[in-house]
Order: sequence, then structure tokens, then C-alpha cells
Amino acid sequence: MGELWGAVMNFDLADQADKFVMLLGGLVAFVVLVGGLLLVLDVIPTKLAERREARLAAAADAGVPIAPGAARGREGWLALGFLAPALLLLSIGLIFPAIRTTVLSFMNGDSTRWVGFDNYTWMFGQPDIQNVLLNTLVWVLVVPTLAATIGLLYAIMVDKARGEAVAKALIFLPMAISFVGASIIWKFVYAYRSGEQDQIGLLNQIVVWFGGEPRQWLLEEGFKLNTLLLIVIMIWIQAGFAMVILSAAIKAIPAEIVEAAKIDGTNAWQMFWRITLPAIRAALIVVVVTITIATLKVFDIVRTMTNGNYDTSVIANEMYNQSFRYGETGHGSALAVFLFVLVIPIVIFQIRNIRKQRSEA
Repeated sequence: MGELWGAVMNFDLADQADKFVMLLGGLVAFVVLVGGLLLVLDVIPTKLAERREARLAAAADAGVPIAPGAARGREGWLALGFLAPALLLLSIGLIFPAIRTTVLSFMNGDSTRWVGFDNYTWMFGQPDIQNVLLNTLVWVLVVPTLAATIGLLYAIMVDKARGEAVAKALIFLPMAISFVGASIIWKFVYAYRSGEQDQIGLLNQIVVWFGGEPRQWLLEEGFKLNTLLLIVIMIWIQAGFAMVILSAAIKAIPAEIVEAAKIDGTNAWQMFWRITLPAIRAALIVVVVTITIATLKVFDIVRTMTNGNYDTSVIANEMYNQSFRYGETGHGSALAVFLFVLVIPIVIFQIRNIRKQRSEA
């Protein structure tokens, strides 16, 4: 306590003036930036809309007819005013980088000359990259299927159960953790110590309890075991998301249908296959599509756990390594474009599914 009081008494505000000025400047810059964004994205379009409504009201009160063409023109300008900020941000943050990445994918490592499709032939011709593509395929096949299935089981089991809210909160809790944080947690689960030492990893401790020898799980490449252990982390995170969406869909099933099925003598298994599953089909598709896109882009888990070593790398991690670790911008860009191409069909499928639902509604 005495040392703390001494530090307080010896603190000289004048010596720290530069730091306070920098802190104040940063706060001012933050306020100006946020205020500018609010002004551009909210205040100005809102004012334009209010002025338009006022002009229309005044014209209606005065009995002045408004030409349809003029009204449509004003609405078009108003719509453009609302869309312009979003379009600008999309162009800067998405469209321009996508075009630039596509161009770089046809150039050599330092982007000084054109190499055509060499980067793409390299991607499909290198055994190491083929293993990366195979790992990504395993992720995409396993994670959405198991996460959606486990989430559906959670949703059915906790539906209308005692303590439902608490159970759902605990199951959803991993979604509040970042992928890096979740990876660090599971790194302790898979931690290894030699047999004569006390185990700190839960998995190895369980193995020791049953008389086995501890193993370095993330270093074992056979049968993609280490990849499957990384996949467990993603499932642990995404199952809570699937549970929340599917639980809401289950609760939206009309009570009359459920009661009629029970009166007809439908058992629990028939209720699930004939009533619940068809009713939540749309929500289930949304869950699978969302988790699939997130899985295709997975980077943090692999980067934190193994850095892609021991045959665990995926497309996003290899894209980062090629571009920023090895200086092969062309290879990294080709992987990025290929990842983008993989996502496009999933997005198109989801758009068509949404349109179909709207047409049926």
C-alpha cells in the first residue's frame, strides 16, 4: 500500500502531458469519425426524406397535382441518397479488393508479370495444396452436418423443459467466445505431458484414467485425427447458434397442428419426422447454409491451434501463409479467388430459397 501511495505522490502530470494530448486527439478523431458516419448514413438521408414528405403534404393541401414522372425521379434520387453511402463502403471494402485480388491471382509472386493460369494449375497440382483442399472439404462436410444435428437435438430436448432459459444460455455461451478464445480453451483440453507427469489436458487425463498412454493429439496426422479434433471446436461453437434458430422455429409451429397430431395418436418419432422436421425445413436450411459459409472461411481455429502444421491447414490459412509468410501473392490470391468461387453457389442457393419461401407465403 505504501509503494502505491508513493507512486501516486511521485506522479508528475507535466511529464505525461504528451500522452494525454495523444489520448485526447484519439478521442476527438473517434468522435469526428463516428459523427461523420452518422451524418452521412443517417442524418442527411433522414432530412431529405422529411423534406420530401413535407413537399408532398404541401402539394396535397394546395391541390397541386404531382406528375408521376417527377415523383418517380425524386424517389429515385432519394433512394440513391440512401444507397450511396452503403455502395461507397461496399466498393471500398469489398468490390475493389475482390477485383484487385482476382487480377493478382494471374500474376507472379511479387506481382510484377503476368503468368496466366499458372497459380491455379499450381493450386491443383501441388500435393500439399491438394491436402489443404481435402481438409477444407472434410470441414465443410462434417461441421454443418453435425452442428445442425446437435443443435436440433438440443432444441428438441430443452423445448418446454424446466430451466429451458438457463439451458439455452449455457449451450449458446460458446457463440459469445471468439474463435481464438475457444481455440485456447481447447488447446488446454488437448494438452500433452509425458506419462510420468500429471496431465493438465482433459482428454489425456481421461485416457490415463482408463489405463492408456497420453498422446500428442494435434501432432497425429493419421486418418485426419488432428483435423477432426479441430473440427470439434467449430461444432462446439456453432451448435449453440443452430439450437437458437431451430428452437425458435419449433416454437413457431402452430399449436393446433401439434394437438391434432397427438389426438390422432402420433408418437414422438412420427411427430418429429412428419410434423416438426417439415415445419422447420426453411430454418434448417438457413442454419446449414450459414454454418457452411462460416466453415469455408475458417481461419482462427487452425491458425491458433496448429498454424496449419501437421497436415491441418485449410484454404483460408494457406491463403494467409502464401500471401504474408512466403511472399507468394499470386498463390495466395488464387486461393482467395477459389474460396470466393466456392461460396458463390451457396449464396445463390440461399437467395433462391428465400425467393421461393416468399412466393409460397
